[in-house]
Amino acid sequence: MKKLATLLAVLLIAAFALTACSSAEEAASTAPEASAEAETSAEADATDAAAEASQGSSTSADDNVIRVGASPTPHGEILAEIKDALEQDGYTLEVVEFTDYIQPNVALTGGDLDANYFQHITYMNNYNDENGTDMVSAAGIHYEPFAIYSENITSLDELEDGAQIAVPNDPTNEARALLLLQEQGLITLSEDAGLDATKLDIAENPKNIELVEIEAAQLPRSLPDVAAAVINGNYALEAGLSAQSDAIATENSTSDAAQAYTNVIAVVSGNEDSPKIQALLKALETDDVKAFIDENYKGNVVAVF
Repeated sequence: MKKLATLLAVLLIAAFALTACSSAEEAASTAPEASAEAETSAEADATDAAAEASQGSSTSADDNVIRVGASPTPHGEILAEIKDALEQDGYTLEVVEFTDYIQPNVALTGGDLDANYFQHITYMNNYNDENGTDMVSAAGIHYEPFAIYSENITSLDELEDGAQIAVPNDPTNEARALLLLQEQGLITLSEDAGLDATKLDIAENPKNIELVEIEAAQLPRSLPDVAAAVINGNYALEAGLSAQSDAIATENSTSDAAQAYTNVIAVVSGNEDSPKIQALLKALETDDVKAFIDENYKGNVVAVF
């Protein structure tokens, strides 16, 4: 009996020792896992915090960047003149240059730009109608006047009966050329012709002027072969022609055509009064910018503010 009691005591001691050992092993095994989990959780929290801080910093930085799509000349050059003024107001101006007339509007309406500056208001309105977009003019900045140039005469009074005058062959620019010829008293258009005028709308042509329709970019090259040519401002600029010193007649800055073809700062409707756009307009509509335009473009670009 005594031996049995002793044996039971030994077995109880052994069982206790095994349980204690197992608990210690489990505790030892669980400790690194808990530590790893805590470390992972801390790393995740730090990563999230860094991401949030980065996002906040990026958003704050974007709030001070004004992205404007523009054609290189003259729009991009004019915008380059106001970068320092905007920096003084706490903004960075980023000019994104385009060489076509579609992508600047796609980028603007898609939210990639704050504004664009390349198009006249009539083009913008037509684009809205054709594409279901909702762009508006935040302000008119300049227009590029049509002018009549010649290498063969020095005045329109010298035009002979039946003289040839070259005009652009695309509908929008040809209508504008016809309006200029009417403004100079060379032809009279039907009353309802307006900005959609064509050769068929000529009601009176006392000098029997013959209009020669030529692709707009080629008009400067036509000058030796015609009595005169009506040339777009941008193509005159590229050809080294000055509306101030070389033209024999220039579109009136108060004419219907000049108003219809004013180049604008275009924005998505509702953004025209945003702080960014107001800062942009403040920097653009200054005497310094007007002087820059007058000095550099010699009448081929005319400020309207």
